[in-house]
Amino acid sequence: MTERLADISARIGGIRQLGSVVNAMRGIAAARAQQARVQLAAVDSYAATIALAIGQVLDLASAARLGTEQPATGRALVLFCAEQGFAGAFSERVLDAVGGELDDAELFVVGTRGRAIMTERGMTVDWSAPMPAHSLGIPKLADRVTEALLLRVASGEIGRLEAVFSEWRPGQGIHIERRRLFPLDLPGLSAPTSRTQPLLNMLPEALLIELTAEYLHAQLCHTTLHAFAAENEARMEAMAAARTQVEHQLATLQATERIVRQEEITAEIIELAAGETASRSGEGHQFR
Repeated sequence: MTERLADISARIGGIRQLGSVVNAMRGIAAARAQQARVQLAAVDSYAATIALAIGQVLDLASAARLGTEQPATGRALVLFCAEQGFAGAFSERVLDAVGGELDDAELFVVGTRGRAIMTERGMTVDWSAPMPAHSLGIPKLADRVTEALLLRVASGEIGRLEAVFSEWRPGQGIHIERRRLFPLDLPGLSAPTSRTQPLLNMLPEALLIELTAEYLHAQLCHTTLHAFAAENEARMEAMAAARTQVEHQLATLQATERIVRQEEITAEIIELAAGETASRSGEGHQFR
């Protein structure tokens, strides 16, 4: 009985330690998600500024000379998957959203966990990179992705780019979004508010090429931040479910511990009472 009580106490200690780990992971995920959401506003402002600049320069250059209409028919998908585990079916949702399209497109994958799942499924990954541990590392990652994509575009291997990423919506959970990155939606870009021509120190066509690359970088920062925040939101949700399970197991074990302790105390009382009865019975035989 004592050994069983010791085992239960040890399990309770282990469950409590697990609960501490779950709480810590949930707190870290919450902090990272909040930081990413704050940075999204700055990235949106940056992208809007670049879009406005493109709109102002478009009047000075021919869109046909910008490389925005590529003869290449190949396309690429940039998939933002999970970097770590404990995020539920985060990566699987992204992969299921594109389905059969994975077979006829170059795949650029962000997220170590997502790449591992794709390898298990027998999918070919053309380029991959890990998601930064902190959102401050996202611009550097966007630099790498932009460089790799533009090399494919410049070589004529691909003419269309799309990003597939997760977005967390309060009260609705995770939604899978798709965004065209290239060619640019030139008519959809902001039109200049003034007809005054900007002062340039380089050819409009060359400037537009630079602005296109910068706009692509801004869009990748935006989609990466959304994916980063969504993964951490998914991890918070998974840790909340784990915490509920930990509390349930802890309550069950504590109830079992109380029952076993009561049984042990009862057994000791019975043993003591039996010993006292036997002792008195022995004393009675002596007097006779």
